[in-house]
Amino acid sequence: MREKIIVIILFLIFGLFSFYRIFFQNKPQVLKIITPNIIQIDLNGNNITDNGETICVDEIQTFSADFKNENIELADKLGISYDDGIKIGYLTDEFAAKTLAGKFVKVELSNRSTPLCRYGKIFLEEKNYSDMLYSGGFGANTQGEVEKQAFNEILSKAKNLKLVILNHKNLKYHTLNCKYGKVASDAVVIKENELPKSAKPCKFCHLSKIEKKNVEKYQSVSTPQSIITDENITFILTDFTKILKPDRNCSHQACKTFVNLISEATQTIDIAIYGWADITKVNEALDKAKLRGVKIRLVYDTAINKPNYYTETENFIKRYIDVKSDAIDGNKKLTNMLMHNKFAIFDNQKVYTGSMNFSSTGFSGFNHNSIIIINSAPIAQLYEKEFNQMFEGKFHTLKEKSEGNKNIISGHSKISVFFSPQDKGISDYIVPIVKKAEKYIYIPTFILTHKDLSNELINAHKRGVNVKIIIDATSTGVTHSKFKELRMAGIPVKVENYAGKMHAKSIIIDDKYMVIGSANFSSSGENKNDENMLVIENQKLAEFYRQYFEYFWSKIPDRYLKHTVSAESKYSIGSCSDGIDNDFDGKIDFADERCKNK
Repeated sequence: MREKIIVIILFLIFGLFSFYRIFFQNKPQVLKIITPNIIQIDLNGNNITDNGETICVDEIQTFSADFKNENIELADKLGISYDDGIKIGYLTDEFAAKTLAGKFVKVELSNRSTPLCRYGKIFLEEKNYSDMLYSGGFGANTQGEVEKQAFNEILSKAKNLKLVILNHKNLKYHTLNCKYGKVASDAVVIKENELPKSAKPCKFCHLSKIEKKNVEKYQSVSTPQSIITDENITFILTDFTKILKPDRNCSHQACKTFVNLISEATQTIDIAIYGWADITKVNEALDKAKLRGVKIRLVYDTAINKPNYYTETENFIKRYIDVKSDAIDGNKKLTNMLMHNKFAIFDNQKVYTGSMNFSSTGFSGFNHNSIIIINSAPIAQLYEKEFNQMFEGKFHTLKEKSEGNKNIISGHSKISVFFSPQDKGISDYIVPIVKKAEKYIYIPTFILTHKDLSNELINAHKRGVNVKIIIDATSTGVTHSKFKELRMAGIPVKVENYAGKMHAKSIIIDDKYMVIGSANFSSSGENKNDENMLVIENQKLAEFYRQYFEYFWSKIPDRYLKHTVSAESKYSIGSCSDGIDNDFDGKIDFADERCKNK
């Protein structure tokens, strides 16, 4: 009987899966919403926006919270002010995001097209999206007519909105009709109560606020210290809110420290790299190390059947004899896992590790990373054992579990080291610490998909622990991302809005524990990829990182507690002028429609 039940359950699961595939495989997915009537849809199913996949919606005119001529023309037709048009546009943008973002839709294309887009109709569960906009009072038909009752309700709601223009670059905010706000290249419309604490009123359009000296809320947030040393540990944090374009000058402390460690090495340098970009001063230091007889070994990730984000890695490894890739002959499954480590060991004594890739976006401080340098033979020996396993060809699940890796006393710190996928540091060590948290849990991270960790964060929030999370903009659309689930549970989750990545994989707890390393808080980060993760018990270091987290929190508008932001758009500070493909769609800066739409 039991076997029959199992067979029935499996049959039902297979049936549901088959239904899902049949129902969705012919329905393309919405990738981006540029404006409420300009939508990018994945018509060919390759998860990026190609030519011909930007759809202008037929038979509807809408406002958008943007400074465009279309807003003025439509406002004139409907006999409302420009400001009210912007406010209706704000509500329309919200409706479009709620209705279409990430949804599978049906598209009927017409014969009309422009250099910007192809025209057509979008259907969501057999409902015409144009009709939904019209009947909801969010748009006018081609004759400029609106559904009067619905439109008047939206207009009334819009008039009560307190919106301002925020210039992301200088963090000044303006009234909607301020000429200085309209011409700002990185200006966006947000609610006044969602302004970052460091925002300042424009003296030309907010004179009354200045005259009343209501400046306490808008005081600039001072930049915290970015490097700290406690006995044999040096901890470096990078500020992606200040550095809006990567460079290869090696002027950041993260790069200088790495070069100094290379220059001081006398015997060995072992480096595990997920990706590499040529930085002249780093390469020169390595060349000098080779000349003085230092043995340099490398293990690295291969890009077979994976996105190749670091094309300079291949030429770099050709310069060295002692190199080993994570490609496993005859085993595609293992080869397709990531060697995601970013660490270096110097003379079997010092370890440089953390979340930073050895790249221009890492060494320059463009991305936010947490980097730690530990001068400790016991810690270095653990990393050497891990490196040697990989150098011998034992990657991923072929490695042995670590021993003697917990609660190592080093100066004022108690350090535990975990290597994925064998050590299960998230499930077996971090989750129990989260369960014991009493005051706060702050998480600056690239991504969060780990189910058990997410559940314990929700439990911590329910028992009164102050849980706050900052995640990277690109991770909001990732399959299994927990950010919506965490928000629904009441946990404040902010999406960063800067060009650089929130690339840390960190947790700070109760001014006591600090988690840093290469491992994303995901199933792959724990169970598949080669990763390293440190749990450090040190009050001084935890307080240092907590203050940095609070600094980032204050600089990201409260708007992004509710909304997301496209990683390459005017809403993402600096992303349209940094020379980087921030959202991985193959388009850089003003080649991306979200940047064109000024």
